[in-house]
Amino acid sequence: MKLTGAQIIIETLIEQGCETAFGYPGGAVLNIYDELYNNQHRINHIISAHEQGAAHAADGYARATGKVGVVIATSGPGATNLVTGIATAQLDSIPLVAITGNVSTDLIGRDSFQEVDIMGITIPVTKHNYFVKNVEELADTIREAFKIAKSDRPGPVLIDVPKDVQLALCEYEVKPIEEPYPLELAAEENIKAAAEIISEARRPYIYCGGGVVAADASKEVVLLSERIDAPVGCSMMGLSAIPRGHKNSLGMQGMHGTFAASRAMAEADVIIALGVRFSDRATGNKKKFASGARIIHIDIEAAEIGKNIPVHLGIIADVKDAVKRILDILPGRKHEEWQSKVEEFKKRSENTNFNPGAMRPYQIIDCVGKYTDYDTVIATDVGQHQMWTAQRYDFKKPRTLITSGGLGTMGFGLGAAIGAAIGTGKKTVLFTGDGSFGMNLNELATAVSFDVPVIVVIMNNGVLGMVRQWQTLFYQKHYSNTTLKRQTNFKLLAEAFGANGYTCSTMEEFENAFSEAFKKGKPAVIDCKIDMDEMVLPMTPPGGTIDQIIIKKKDIKF
Repeated sequence: MKLTGAQIIIETLIEQGCETAFGYPGGAVLNIYDELYNNQHRINHIISAHEQGAAHAADGYARATGKVGVVIATSGPGATNLVTGIATAQLDSIPLVAITGNVSTDLIGRDSFQEVDIMGITIPVTKHNYFVKNVEELADTIREAFKIAKSDRPGPVLIDVPKDVQLALCEYEVKPIEEPYPLELAAEENIKAAAEIISEARRPYIYCGGGVVAADASKEVVLLSERIDAPVGCSMMGLSAIPRGHKNSLGMQGMHGTFAASRAMAEADVIIALGVRFSDRATGNKKKFASGARIIHIDIEAAEIGKNIPVHLGIIADVKDAVKRILDILPGRKHEEWQSKVEEFKKRSENTNFNPGAMRPYQIIDCVGKYTDYDTVIATDVGQHQMWTAQRYDFKKPRTLITSGGLGTMGFGLGAAIGAAIGTGKKTVLFTGDGSFGMNLNELATAVSFDVPVIVVIMNNGVLGMVRQWQTLFYQKHYSNTTLKRQTNFKLLAEAFGANGYTCSTMEEFENAFSEAFKKGKPAVIDCKIDMDEMVLPMTPPGGTIDQIIIKKKDIKF
């Protein structure tokens, strides 16, 4: 059958399993939106308040469901407004397909109205991208984009479609959903070598990253930790891979990780790194990082092996398959002396941010945990609240933490929470700060318009908390532009958007507000007044080592 390019776009999205697309209409995508109108019974579309919010929503949808997120935007500013969202997905390896319109091919390169080279702009922040010149190539381009987005190390793919291509006619034939490219599997000799090194370990440590979640390898990692009696530390992106309550879980490792996780990694003799990048926030001083350990690094992305930290054995492979095969030949081990030492580390990791009855971050997070379920999705923006959540919330199931790890995108949270809630069909809680929330609060309009059950918890300290913390520790308390002095009334703001609003200054007020908001399941904003001098501790100074870790405020030397 002959269809226009715009019809082909919608038909191919449906063909490839897209149930919900996020976006914002405009002149260069009017034909696509006309077909969305004609097919609204077959594909759902969520219009955001801003294209960046749509990109983050598609990203959150993908993170929470494991499916490919889809976002659509018009040419020019519509396309460029997607860039931060695309870069966020790229740094965290999230499968995303972004479709942008552009001016007709005969107007390309003439500085036409709302013309921009979005392909050139996004090359550095996409896994792949396309400029479609012929309608005959359109359907297969979209199919290939889905295939690339979800294959190997997932990532965002952009397709730029000129308006005349959207109008042109072409034969269209329905095809099956594209399966990912076959995964690279580890060579047998590498599996045997890994098993041998692990068997020789006296102080094994498993370092678990976001690649474990992407590979659906959480079960295998837990089995490995139990088989070899090894503690597990996680990057922030890997936090939901192992239940926080598991006896081998040490929580987050790195700059703001627990003392136990960071010290155990520093003293391990074998580190099994699974789906991690060894970013600077995780390693600190790279020259001194885990100097006494043999490192086995398993990752689907060849470029990550040895990129930041030299490794003893690098294995380019699917984490799930590799760990399964290692388990098949790996005998059980007990490391009582090592586990006893780790228990001592845990005692030094005990909460330093807890005061019963006080309105403080950990108490707020614990209170939320009393009402949420094991599969409730928790989203965050970026800043102190993000670290407090990573340190404290009791994650029990993969894909329940939605946060910007690699790019650290303030303003990510509300759009991503909306996408996650739509993808899962469940209530989602967003922890944010007054600084981050100020960057994306316009998406409250989206949450209210589509009745999305997102409960926003603002840890409001009146400052840009994380930057202020660095200014306190490293810049002689020169608080340059981090004290916001804003007079925003978030309760009234929420109500103006049509959401429920609350203001809390005590834990009793917060619990009453959260229990009511969570029960109602409607968009809500809870403004929590906390002290501006709250800090995220522990903290290893940038470029520092575990020996320089700051555990309590009294350890700070000004």
